[in-house]
Formats: sequence, structure tokens, C-alpha cells
Amino acid sequence: MWCVPTIDEAYLANMEDVLATYEKPLDTAEPVVCVDEKSIQLLRNINSTSRMARCGEPRRKDYEYKRKGIVNAFCAIEPKRGRHFIKITKNRKADQFAEMLRDIGRAYPTASKIHLVMDNLSTHTEKSLVKHLGPKRGANLWARFDVHYTPKHGSWLNQAEIEISMFSRGCLGKDRIGTRVTLAKRAAAWERAMNEERRKIDWRFTRAKARLKFNYSSAKSHAGRD
Repeated sequence: MWCVPTIDEAYLANMEDVLATYEKPLDTAEPVVCVDEKSIQLLRNINSTSRMARCGEPRRKDYEYKRKGIVNAFCAIEPKRGRHFIKITKNRKADQFAEMLRDIGRAYPTASKIHLVMDNLSTHTEKSLVKHLGPKRGANLWARFDVHYTPKHGSWLNQAEIEISMFSRGCLGKDRIGTRVTLAKRAAAWERAMNEERRKIDWRFTRAKARLKFNYSSAKSHAGRD
């Protein structure tokens, strides 16, 4: 359940920018990619000698487990093409974010510009790339992206939230995963399956609908950019 805060001009301006990006037609030269992160708790079953369930019986899971730390999953999607990117990392710090963006950049070698939708987390900046890759390489990689930040408290506008939901249900489920290596293997298999299927997102919330929903005009939304 999303809680939308008080709508001000800055919120409207960012929302309109993101929604205008989503309304762009599919273009291989300028793909639209959404990215976000999810923390995952690693859990290892303590009792490894539990009897396997017989055919027709519900799957059994011992109630005892051991916490093995928290890792991060970067989840990205090109919604209109159904192209998925999952990267399991030890955390979501600047260097890990830089590596994720480098992976996305390499996936679109011929794109003239990659439209990148994400929230305004402190690591989601050019500084993260420069710090990890160096001034020249970091700046060159960042220049490949046209960044569209969602409004503060407006992460519901990021379609990567839907990607995280699909990943959580389809890959993680209710299983306990005890190591980052195991999680990475499962994530890679899920990513391959989703890309073979080309699972897309049918996003229907437009600028026109936003203006009706939040009762504002196009002129007011542009005031925050002035």
C-alpha cells in the first residue's frame, strides 16, 4: 500500500517527467530502463536431516534457521521490451551501483542514450561512478544515461518496483537461501527465463490520468522546473 505525500510543484514536475518518459514509443536507440534495489535476508536451515516430503504431501520446512547476513539485489527492467537485469551484490553502496550501471550500459552498446528511471538515493549519482571507475570512465558512463528521478516518496512511479515484486514471487518465493552464491545462481536462472519469455509491464498510468487523479494542470507541473 503506497502513501502519497502532499503534492507540491517539485513532486508534480518529477512525476510528469517520469510519466513522459514512459510514454515514449519503443526505440532501440533510446531504451527506457528502470532500476531499484531490494535487501534480502540470507537464511540457512539448521536441521538438514528433515525427511523429504512424499509425492502429494505439502513441502516441509523446519522452523529452525540461522541468519547469514543481508545482501542486495539490483533489479532493472526495460518495460516495453521485456528485458530484465538482476545483479546480486554484497550491498548497495556506490561501487556496487556503479557496476550495475556498467552492466546496463554494456547491454546497450549501440544506444545513443539510455533513459534511466530511479529514485534519488544518495548513491544514485555521477559521483558514485567517478569514485569507483575514475573521473574519465565514470563521467563517460554517466553521460550515456538520461536520468529521470522519481519524486521524493514517489517510488511507486518506478516500474522497477514491479520488477522487484515479480522477482520476489517468481525467484525467491518462501524458500530460505543461505548463501550469496546460491542466490546469484537462482537469480541468473530467473533472469534468463524472464528474458526468454520477454515478460513486459503494461504501464497505464499516464500524465493525463495523473492530472485528473491529483487535480492539477500541465502548466502547474512545469512550474517546479522554472
